[in-house]
Amino acid sequence: MSSKIAKYPGTEVELDDLRSGRFLSSDYETLLRYSWTSGVAVSRFLDGLKSGEIWGKKCGKCGRVLVPPRAYCEEDFVPTDEWVRVRDTGTVNTFSISYVNNDASRRKEPIVVSVVDIDGASPGMGILHLLGEVEPKRVEVGMKVEAAWKPKGKRRGAITDIRYFRPRG
Repeated sequence: MSSKIAKYPGTEVELDDLRSGRFLSSDYETLLRYSWTSGVAVSRFLDGLKSGEIWGKKCGKCGRVLVPPRAYCEEDFVPTDEWVRVRDTGTVNTFSISYVNNDASRRKEPIVVSVVDIDGASPGMGILHLLGEVEPKRVEVGMKVEAAWKPKGKRRGAITDIRYFRPRG
C-alpha cells in the first residue's frame, strides 16, 4: 500500500486488494456536503406544486405540452420554450394494485399506484402517483380523477404535495 497524503483520510485500494477479495474498511466518519439543483424545468414544476399548481412546458415545434416539464422535447430535440399551467385533474391511464411496500414487505391493505394523464397536457403525459378515496376494485382505466392536495402550510415543493388523486364527481 502506498502512503499518499489525501484531502480525505482513507486507505488506497491496490489491485492486489481487489484480486484477493479483501474489503476496504475505515475508522473514519465521512461528512459529505453537497448541493444539487433540479434544473430549470423541474424546479419551476416543484415550485408550482408548493403553490397547488401543475405546470408543463410546450414545444414550439410540435406543440406538445410536456408534464412533468422537460427542458427539451424528446421528439423534436429542440428546447421547450413556453410554460403552460395545466389542470390538477386527469384520467387514469394505467394502474396497479399493490400489496407490497417500498421495502418489499407485505401490506394488509393495498395501495393503488397509477399513471394519471393530466388535463391540459398532451396525450400520454402523465404523473405516476397514488390513488385514494376509492376502493381498489372500483378503479378502472379512463376514470376521471382530481388531485387531493396537502394543506398549503404543509407543502414543500415535492410531488408528495399531492397526497393522491381521487375520483372526480
